[in-house]
Amino acid sequence: MQPLDLGNLAERRQNSIFSGILDESHLQACFTCGTCSGGCPLTGMESSKDEGYDARKVMRMAAFGLDQEVIDSRFVWFCTGCQRCEIGCPMGVKLVKVWMAAKAARPRDKVPGILHKGVEMVLKTSNNMGIPEDDYVTLLEELGEELAEEGCPGFVTPVEKVGADYIHFQNSKEAYAEPDDMKWWWKIFHAAKVNWTTSAKNWESVDWGIFTANMEASKEIARRKVENMKRLKARTFILPDCGGASYGTRLNLEKYFKHEFGPETGHDYVYFFDVLIKWLEEGRLKIDKSVHEGRIVTWHDSCKHMRSAYLTFGDASNLEKPRKILSYLMDMNNFREMPHNRLESYCCGAGSGNWPGPFEAEKTEHGGFKARDIQATGADLVIAGCSNCRDQIMKNLKPKYKLDIEVKYIWEMLADSLILDEE
Repeated sequence: MQPLDLGNLAERRQNSIFSGILDESHLQACFTCGTCSGGCPLTGMESSKDEGYDARKVMRMAAFGLDQEVIDSRFVWFCTGCQRCEIGCPMGVKLVKVWMAAKAARPRDKVPGILHKGVEMVLKTSNNMGIPEDDYVTLLEELGEELAEEGCPGFVTPVEKVGADYIHFQNSKEAYAEPDDMKWWWKIFHAAKVNWTTSAKNWESVDWGIFTANMEASKEIARRKVENMKRLKARTFILPDCGGASYGTRLNLEKYFKHEFGPETGHDYVYFFDVLIKWLEEGRLKIDKSVHEGRIVTWHDSCKHMRSAYLTFGDASNLEKPRKILSYLMDMNNFREMPHNRLESYCCGAGSGNWPGPFEAEKTEHGGFKARDIQATGADLVIAGCSNCRDQIMKNLKPKYKLDIEVKYIWEMLADSLILDEE
């Protein structure tokens, strides 16, 4: 990199892609203390040493108007947006907003890997996998029939049901490759005897737009969910279980669609943690704690459900909700906290689209921080509340770091623990 000519710095800043977010990101408040890089797992990684960037360096590049260098960097893409840098920043700088601005400025044909194709597919077909509506509905109906035979007599998948209390959105990777995984939520709905529905149209739960900083696409994906809720007259919108999707959806709901919710509209939106706690507290879900007896369990605090909710919405409630759910499912004497937990938790390494993204070495090395935290607990059962986190830990970190663990979703653990009434 050539030495900078600071003579035209004011002009470069004025014309910078980052000029529009100066106030929002507090970019000019940065005084290069390095706390961001000190808390960032990407600092000094072997897999990214060739580029030589870290959070502090990229922030200075943005501040000095080196737009193209930041736009062209790999750093802003394999950063998972975990926001550990922001938790530590003494000046409250919103670094991830800077990365997002750089990602948004990348030409769409230069977006790494399949991420932009995923956005296009969701917008065109309603789901990332391009599954036709008829095939999708047939799959849901057949899975419902299987579940009825597997211990939930009378179960019928309530597709396009009008006037339900809850609307739930499915993850396309489950519909495409892991359809049985959808049954865990359905089993819980059945056991709780709740009135729920799911849509046949625009049903994809994941916010692919936010992965590529395509915020118009992110808004549209959220709008379609709102339209499904209104069209089917569902009362409570359960935010998607994928952490990025949950965060992206809430971001758009609170920014653009707040008027669709509240007592006057009869609609509400909640995290999935909330509905599980509600049904457990009401006794609608009967639990057999012996199912996981003797297991040493730890919980992975996913960034978007935990730290991002706190930093963006001022909402710290999700930090304790999963632990409360676990207390119904197991003897908490066998629960072990990771050394870095809650707001200090390490990312799994797969956030911001890095699970389906092309940066295999980077996401694996980043995930090493999480793998070592898991090892430190001595746990043999790791519980996650995000689909990408679960896949990264189970399918990548477990074999790469030789972790002797089982990985479950928290709703999977709950479904496995259910005592079902005979009907």
